[in-house]
Amino acid sequence: MSNTLAKSLSPLQLWGIVVGMVISGMYFGWNYALQYTSPIGFIVSVLIVTLFYTTFMFSYAELSTAIPHAGGSMEFAKRTMGPFGGYITGFAVFLEFLFAVPAIAIAIGAYINFLIPAIPALAAAVAVYAIFVFINCLGVKTAAMVELVITIIAIAGIAIYAIGGVGHIRSANIFTKDLFFGGIPGIFAAIPFAIWFYLGAEGGAMAAEECKNPKKDIPLGFNLGIITLAIMAIVTLLVTTGISNAVKINNVDSPLPTALALVYGASSIFSKVLSFIGLFGLIASLHGLIIGYSRQAFAMAREGFFPYFLSNTTPKHKTPIWALILPSLVGLIFVLTKATAVIIVLSCIGAVVMYVMSMICFFLLRSKEPSLERPYKVAHISLPIIALALSVLFVIAVTYANLSTMLWVGVAFAAATLFYFGYAKPHMKKVAELKVKEEAA
Repeated sequence: MSNTLAKSLSPLQLWGIVVGMVISGMYFGWNYALQYTSPIGFIVSVLIVTLFYTTFMFSYAELSTAIPHAGGSMEFAKRTMGPFGGYITGFAVFLEFLFAVPAIAIAIGAYINFLIPAIPALAAAVAVYAIFVFINCLGVKTAAMVELVITIIAIAGIAIYAIGGVGHIRSANIFTKDLFFGGIPGIFAAIPFAIWFYLGAEGGAMAAEECKNPKKDIPLGFNLGIITLAIMAIVTLLVTTGISNAVKINNVDSPLPTALALVYGASSIFSKVLSFIGLFGLIASLHGLIIGYSRQAFAMAREGFFPYFLSNTTPKHKTPIWALILPSLVGLIFVLTKATAVIIVLSCIGAVVMYVMSMICFFLLRSKEPSLERPYKVAHISLPIIALALSVLFVIAVTYANLSTMLWVGVAFAAATLFYFGYAKPHMKKVAELKVKEEAA
């Protein structure tokens, strides 16, 4: 086994990974926000989050082309803040992706159960999870092609949904009697679920080492990806809240078919077809995020932050096999909890920590290495400033709205810190020596 990845991704395939990692957010998860705020309040949350992701992804493209590395944000932080900064950032990303996958697997089980009630939702979730871990083991080229095909079908599903629903939108469903239900606290509480529309988009950076031409491929794949996602998020939100009563969809794992069932009937062909296509959206994200957390674990292991064997890749496909399998077993444990809303919040907390750290890295890198080659530069400095300000706001919002959950997050980061000083820091020296020996051989 070696510790290198194959360079085989095109800009189209990178776009497919970026959109695919996220597209499940259109099909489920975001609707839990309607427990805390009105449709209008949630629209405000989504517009704020859309502004953030647009400015963030353009800024992140500059970082990713300047430092194309499988570690993504971890590598940016390590270079600008030192090993501990890199470790904490990498750990946040790992949590983000690791928790997102069980939430999606649970929703896949719900969609399959909606289509075929005889199949238990939990059994379906576990089976699909295992199948796509296996597909990822066949190499990134195979995984990326599967991801691209599934993503295109999922996008078509959103288009079909919009066409079928737009004619049934009722303004009274959006402009409800309790227009400002939840108030400002409700809008804050809804932010993690608005983030879910886009969560994982930055994961394309973890495939940077596997792009044929990172300097050109990354900006193109990233920027097209965020534009695609923004359009779909706004369309999905307006159509779903417009054709359904918020109370009827705010606690289900299959909101789009449920909303259509209110218009066409639960047994309608249209609802069933959308449920079937919706599976592609969920599977696209499951598949893409498995790529994400496996590459993050691989990169952290290669640096000595995690046990070094996790960075071993297979001779034929250059797949980080152990970084795929072991975290997947942890993810399966969380699938068994079936606590979708809580898992989404945990994933979002990892994300917002990483966003703050990444934007700090952006400014530190510009200050410390002004002469570093930047094949792509963000159009205006105001974009990363907006992204940094909003990411700090998100940390405050997520913490304020989820104080009990934040206790567990604090415990996780405290344990991670102890692991760093007890294992990773001394282990990094041994890994560095091992790398020297491998290069010499």
